[in-house]
Amino acid sequence: MLRGIDVSAYQSSSYSTEGLSFVFIKATEGRSYVNPKLAAQTKRARDAGLVVGFYHFLWPGNLTAQAQYFVGKAPDRAGDILAVDWETTSNGTRASNAEKDLFLRKLKDLRPNNPVVLYCNRDFWLNVDTTSYAGDGLWIADYVSAGKPRIKAKWRFHQYTDDPLDKNVAAFESRAALRKWAEDA
Repeated sequence: MLRGIDVSAYQSSSYSTEGLSFVFIKATEGRSYVNPKLAAQTKRARDAGLVVGFYHFLWPGNLTAQAQYFVGKAPDRAGDILAVDWETTSNGTRASNAEKDLFLRKLKDLRPNNPVVLYCNRDFWLNVDTTSYAGDGLWIADYVSAGKPRIKAKWRFHQYTDDPLDKNVAAFESRAALRKWAEDA
């Protein structure tokens, strides 16, 4: 299991990279928000030699515009991982299954040299999702033992705690294996 974290504007741009193999960085949300620390957090990860992923917090509606906004703001480098964060929004809404699937497919069309993964929590995966479509891989949030999410699905990444920050593991034997998957997906 590889160790990683995910960061957003809530975290420092000088987060610790010790013992990490990857980082997911929040890039965008909807069609108007960009993480003000995106460039600095990305530089920190690249300087440490980590595999880098970017995520977009999905809102319902305007899926093509959201996908274009995300790829317009997230750095464009082959082998970086792109993720859609599918959960309940701050106003209590959520993108539908069809919208989630369309967004993932649109990302694959816009960035064919990047793997695309779905991030959601265990409840969404088991009780909201009806298609089981996760693009190239599932990033599941389930706050239990690292690497042992309580789902019956092929997952690539597991967020197992958010204390003191979001910690993750990845189901790859080495950083080189993760990098190869990210470059070949």
